[in-house]
Amino acid sequence: MKRTLESLDKGSLEGRRALVRVDFNCPIKDGVVTDDTRIRAALPTIKYLRDRGARLVLLSHLGRPKKGPEPKYSMQPIVRALEKLLGAPVSFLSDPTSADAVTTIKRLPRGGVALAENTRFFAGEEENEAGLAEKFAALGDLYVNDAFGSAHRAHASTEAIGRILKPAVSGFLMERELRYLGEALHQPKRPFVAVLGGAKISGKIDLIDALLPKVDQILLGGAMACTFFAAMGLETGKSLVEAERLDLARDLMQKAGKKLVLPSGAVIARELAPDAETRSVKRDHIPGGWAVYDIDAETEESFGVIIERAGTVVWNGPMGVFETPPFDHGTLAVAQAMARATANGAVTVIGGGDSAAAVAQAGLADKITHVSTGGGASLEFLEGKELPGVAALDNV
Repeated sequence: MKRTLESLDKGSLEGRRALVRVDFNCPIKDGVVTDDTRIRAALPTIKYLRDRGARLVLLSHLGRPKKGPEPKYSMQPIVRALEKLLGAPVSFLSDPTSADAVTTIKRLPRGGVALAENTRFFAGEEENEAGLAEKFAALGDLYVNDAFGSAHRAHASTEAIGRILKPAVSGFLMERELRYLGEALHQPKRPFVAVLGGAKISGKIDLIDALLPKVDQILLGGAMACTFFAAMGLETGKSLVEAERLDLARDLMQKAGKKLVLPSGAVIARELAPDAETRSVKRDHIPGGWAVYDIDAETEESFGVIIERAGTVVWNGPMGVFETPPFDHGTLAVAQAMARATANGAVTVIGGGDSAAAVAQAGLADKITHVSTGGGASLEFLEGKELPGVAALDNV
């Protein structure tokens, strides 16, 4: 168990500098934030600290700049979006490693907020260098990590700093992520069902291996189902198949037995296009020259029944080519089944990425117990791997 923000003496926060690692890696177009979901996710932690008189310094990365600063990855557009949400001014630290930045923070009023420039603009961030972490640490009296989406990366602002600046605690978003993902893995209400999708089996091998002993069933969709179809000796036409993974797929099917549930049929087309001719076929009737792009209605129904009867459901990965309608239908059907399962009393957890986007698109995010903000981090957590950004925080 990791120490949380609420465990700190509330009176001790007055006037102190709280260095908060957030995940403000938001999409930006023409200098404007187009989706502020990640900013809003950090607001409870920011508000809690402001209300108790702390001075806040926020650290985040944005995009993947190469070899130092790139103007398109500057955090400045985030400042404007954050000011709008807070209804308060936000100072911008163009160089958080400078002596001027330390002075600026000390002059912040109680409840004041400053946002630092992209952490990846500074040499040593992605190498997890202690020297850079010490410069960041000079801006704070305590460290709060609320960036679950970056917790799987050992960077100076996520790992090294947590070992230098104490106390080092989890923010509310981080705490929520660890609680729901942890309970799903270690204390699941039964039946425990995992829904896995995506393009390639190679990206989900560790996850399938980790979940098999814990779950009651794994529902498997997406293009990676085609590799299993091929391993069963079925015709897959032009579908994406990882030929080098066929033996692995056979081994997984043998190991899993009835726990692994594959689609009974598919929606196919000759090409991936919104106006392409589509057909629904049984999985053993996929013709040459066609490719699988989604699960069929019968699979949607059978998967839906299993999901709705579950006590815990964890979902990671789309059922089809979600970005190209009408091949988003199976993914949206799973999102709707997850919402119904939640209404039935199940604990439903979505592991970020395309699954989270599908739930948001369907307007069902508030009908799910927990939608993770970290695709890669949630995947590694569910695989049972230790996340460096979490490991660096204080234990209870």
